Amino acid sequence: MTDYKTFGFTDEQVMIRDNVLGLLQRVLPQSRIAELDAAQADPTEAFQALAADGWLALPFAEALGGANASNKDMAVFIEALGYWHYGVRSAYMTTVIYGGGHLKHHARPELRDALLPKLIAGEHRMAIAYTEPESGSDAAGIRTRAVRDGDGYRITGQKVYITNAHVADTLIVSVKTDPGAGRRGLSLIAVDTKAEGVTIKPMNSLGTRTSRPNEVFLDNVYAPAHHLLGEENGGWPLLMRGLNEERLLLAATGAGHAMRCLDVAREFARNRVAFGRKIAEYQAVAHKFADMHMLTEAARLATFHAADMLDAGEDAVMATTTAKLIATENNYKVADLAMQVMGGAGYVEGEMQRLFREARLGPIGGGSSEILRNVLAARMALSA
Repeated sequence: MTDYKTFGFTDEQVMIRDNVLGLLQRVLPQSRIAELDAAQADPTEAFQALAADGWLALPFAEALGGANASNKDMAVFIEALGYWHYGVRSAYMTTVIYGGGHLKHHARPELRDALLPKLIAGEHRMAIAYTEPESGSDAAGIRTRAVRDGDGYRITGQKVYITNAHVADTLIVSVKTDPGAGRRGLSLIAVDTKAEGVTIKPMNSLGTRTSRPNEVFLDNVYAPAHHLLGEENGGWPLLMRGLNEERLLLAATGAGHAMRCLDVAREFARNRVAFGRKIAEYQAVAHKFADMHMLTEAARLATFHAADMLDAGEDAVMATTTAKLIATENNYKVADLAMQVMGGAGYVEGEMQRLFREARLGPIGGGSSEILRNVLAARMALSA
């Protein structure tokens, strides 16, 4: 990892970065990533290696078998995953951050104690299922219904673009338990993917092919009452609770991924000869690297500033939203510049064309850039 600055990191955070990168270099070499990407296959071996070394325990309290990591610890960790492979980072976040976050904060003890130890051990995968064909950013506009049936619920509806649903054991599904109440009628229910009536169909995507999006069909699926998270019709604040953490870690992903794009392009430019000179010696190329450096530095600065604010207990909505916007948009700009530097060598085959495809998701997933700009503008008192 070239030019990786650790100013302001603790010794433990530097150790997190070094250890997880060392692990991934051993168990998930870039040649293996290329194979998985071509086959659209899950990075199962790497995920299990992370579990075996205890990394799945990072964000959970010690009382729950975790390591009680801070927000900055998690940002350092996710940045390293994002640097090495977008897909293993996605595998980690869908299970540990999204699914595990709901278990630790919102699940009843019966459900939490049944699933969380298995999750930490790498024996249980999770994913979140919110988006529907006609409601993406409008989470309150979902149509999936859950109706009472004895001591449980019957769920019917469709979800789409659900990352890693095809390898998940449990989905956290957003449903309407009071369809006429808007966001006040929203609930979250944990659904066993092996339950009768659940159908999951992987989709083809431009990038992130090792963490595939899926269509999920729910046909009168039964879920016991203790699988309800929080209270009935109380799902909206549960959705909102994790937004700061999600935006921070998506920013960390973008920062790490931008660093990888820069490193791959730099290695190419140092060795590629054109018109008798290495192309890195041409000013037109060198300026692109200067731009990539500035974009990457800005992504990292915004990310770790947001992490520090969260750990200080500050209102960090503006900081995490800004970080997610800057880091993901800069990541894509860096990938585009790196592709231009490498030309046909980047476009046709090899790591850069995969990095370019992966980078495009950042400004869309986890809150599109347009939606997040609305969030920022709403907090700026523009009409005052």
